[in-house]
Amino acid sequence: MKNIDWKNLSFGYMKTDYNVRCYFRNGEWGKLELSSDEYIPMHMAASCLHYGQEAFEGMKAFRGKDGKVRLFRWEENWKRINNSADAIMLEPIPEKLFFDALEMVIKANAEYIPPYGTEGSLYIRPLLIGTGATIGVKPADEYLFIVFVMPVGPYFKEGFKPTDMQIAKDYDRAAPLGTGHVKVGGNYAASLRAGERAHKEGFSASIFADAKTKTFIDEAGPANFFGIKDGKYVTPDSGSILPSITNMSLRTIAEELGLVVERRHVRLDEIDTFDEAGACGTAAVISPIHKIQDRETGKEYVISKDGKPGPWSIKMREMLMGIQYGEIEDKYGWCTIVEC
Repeated sequence: MKNIDWKNLSFGYMKTDYNVRCYFRNGEWGKLELSSDEYIPMHMAASCLHYGQEAFEGMKAFRGKDGKVRLFRWEENWKRINNSADAIMLEPIPEKLFFDALEMVIKANAEYIPPYGTEGSLYIRPLLIGTGATIGVKPADEYLFIVFVMPVGPYFKEGFKPTDMQIAKDYDRAAPLGTGHVKVGGNYAASLRAGERAHKEGFSASIFADAKTKTFIDEAGPANFFGIKDGKYVTPDSGSILPSITNMSLRTIAEELGLVVERRHVRLDEIDTFDEAGACGTAAVISPIHKIQDRETGKEYVISKDGKPGPWSIKMREMLMGIQYGEIEDKYGWCTIVEC
C-alpha cells in the first residue's frame, strides 16, 4: 500500500505507476500496452487537436469491506463511450478490449486503491482520441485508446454536505441537437466560463438551463440534477443531457426504496417545490443542494432549510455506496470483482 493520506484525498490528478494504451491503425486494433509514461506522442495535425475528435469516461473501482476490489457498472461505461464514438465518428472499442484494459490498469495500480473505510476510490479515466494527421474536416484514420487511474476523494470539497449552486442563463453547455448527450470534451469546454464564474461568486457549480427556451433544467454543472417531492424522484429528460450511470443507478434504488421515478422536463420555477435536490454523477456520487440562485434575477430557491442532506438523499447514497463497497448484497449485478 502506498504512503498516501487516504482520508484527506481530494478529487484531482495524482500520478500512479502505469497506464494502458492501444492503437487503432490500418483498420484494426492492436495489442494492449502497459506504459509508465504520462505523456502521449502525437502528430501536430491529429484530429483530436483540430476537430475535437475525442471522448472519455469516468468510472470507479472500490476496495470493499471484504478486501475485494469492485469495478462498478463498467458495461454501461463501455456502451456510453461507444455512443460518444458514434456521435463524432471515432472508432468504436470492442467490449473485450475495453474490459481487458480496465482489468490491466487496475491490477497494475492496485496499491493506489484507497483502503476500505476511507470513502475513497480508484477513479478510472478511459480516453479515446483521434491521432491520425488530418487537415481538412474529416474523421481520422488512426486512434488511441488509453486508460489511466488515480485515487480520489470527494469531487466537491464540502463532501456530503449541501452546497449552493447558481443558474447561468447567459451560457449554454450544449445545443439541443448537438453533443450534450455524449461525453466529449467540447461540452466541458463550453461549461468552463460559467463554472469558474460560479466558483468566484461563492457557488459550487453552475446549473445550465435548456438552450432553446431557458425555462428547464439541463445539467447541474458536471452532473445530473435530481429533485425529490411528493414521494417522487424527479430528474430532467432532455436530448442534451449526458445519461449519468449514477443517475441510472439511483433511479433503480429510488424505486426500491418506495419512490416513484419521473424523467421529464423540470421547470426552473419548480425548484422551490422540491423537498430535496442534488447533483449526481460518478465523481460526486450525490452532492445535496442547499440553495440555488438565479443569477439573472437574483432570486434564491432554498431547498435544504436546515442545511443538512435530506433523508432520501442519505438513504440512496448509503445504499449505492453500500453496494459499491460490498456492504450490501449486489442483487443487480452491478459490480465486477477484479482479482488484485
